[in-house]
Amino acid sequence: MASSNHVTPTNCSWWPISAMDEDGKVTDGEECEEPTAEPKPFNKDRLVLYHWTQSFTSQKVRLVINEKGLVCEERDVSLPLQEHKEPWFMRLNLGEEVPVFLHGDNIISDYNQIIDYLEKNFVGDTVAQLIPDADSPLHDRVQQYRQLLDDLPMDAYTHGCILHPELTTDSMIPKYATAEIRRHLANAATELMKLDHEEPQLTEPYLSKQKKLMAKILDHDNVNYLKKILGELAMVLDQVEAELEKRKLEYQGQKCELWLCGPEFTLADICLGALLHRLKFLGLSKKYWEDGSRPNLQSFFVRVQKRYAFRKVLGDIHTTLLSAVLPNAFRMVKKKPPSFFGASFLMGSLGGMGYFAYWYLKKKYM
Repeated sequence: MASSNHVTPTNCSWWPISAMDEDGKVTDGEECEEPTAEPKPFNKDRLVLYHWTQSFTSQKVRLVINEKGLVCEERDVSLPLQEHKEPWFMRLNLGEEVPVFLHGDNIISDYNQIIDYLEKNFVGDTVAQLIPDADSPLHDRVQQYRQLLDDLPMDAYTHGCILHPELTTDSMIPKYATAEIRRHLANAATELMKLDHEEPQLTEPYLSKQKKLMAKILDHDNVNYLKKILGELAMVLDQVEAELEKRKLEYQGQKCELWLCGPEFTLADICLGALLHRLKFLGLSKKYWEDGSRPNLQSFFVRVQKRYAFRKVLGDIHTTLLSAVLPNAFRMVKKKPPSFFGASFLMGSLGGMGYFAYWYLKKKYM
C-alpha cells in the first residue's frame, strides 16, 4: 500500500504495552522488553484506533468506523493524563495528535487521511459508502461541505468557550473548568520542555508541540478573536441551513429521509452532526439554532442524534463530561500508587461529577 507523511509502514513488534495490552493496562509509556515466551502473532487484518473520547477529530473517525459497521479495536489515549506527550506515542505518530489508525503495517496519523483510507479500503454491499463515487453528482457536494465544516477552528471554539463562559448559554461545562484549563495551559509548556530534556532524540516534535501550544494559548484566550470566529461560524451555519432547505424543495413530495447533500447519509452529515453536538456541549445551541433562527438545522440535529452510531460514539450529550472525567480518575489511580496528587485528582474528579450530576438532574427533572 502506498505511504505518505501520514501513512507509515512499520513493523508492529515494538508496540508498547501501554497501547496494546488486552485488558487496557497502562505502563507509563515504557516499551516492551524482549519477551521470554513466543510472541503472539500480529493480525494483519486487525484495525486499531488510538483516540481520546473527547477529541473532536477522534469522534468523527469513530463515527465513520461505526457508520460503516467495521470492527475496530479502540485504545484511549487520555489527553488530561497527558498520555499523548509520552515518548511511545510521540514515536508512534511523529509528534502529531490523536487519532492514529493502525491497519496491518500502516500507521495513519492524519484524521482526514484515516477517513479516506477507510472509504477506499473498506467497501462492499454490507459496508456503508459515505463518500459518493467521483462520477456521482453528489460527490462534489459532499466534499464541499466536508471541507467547509472541517475548516472550522473547533479547538478555538472549545477552549475559548471554556475560558470565556460569559459568551455561552447553558454550557455543559462546570464553572471550575475555566480555572483548571488555565492552570493546565500554564503548566503544559513547562512539561513539554521537561520531556524534551528527558528524550533529546525527540527534540523536534516536542518543540513543535510547544510552539503550537503557545500559539493556541494566545489566540484562544483572546475574547475578540473568539467573537470574530463565532461570527464567521454563524455565516457557515446560514449556508448549511440554506442547503438543508434546498433538499426539502428538491425532494418535495417524495417519501425519503433527507440529509445535507441528499437522501443518503454521507460524510458531510457526520461532520455536521459532530459539529452540532460539540456546539451544544459548549453552550452555543441556543445562539445558533434553538432560538428558532435555523429550523432545518434543529430538525437535522434531532434526527442525527437518533442514529445508532451517534448514540454509541457520542452518547447522551448531558453525560459527555461525566464520561470524560470518570475513566481518567480511576486510570490515574491504577497507573500509579496512591499519592497526595492522585488522591486530590480523584477526589476533585468525583466532586466535579457530583456537581455535574446534580446540575443534570435539576435541569431534566426540576
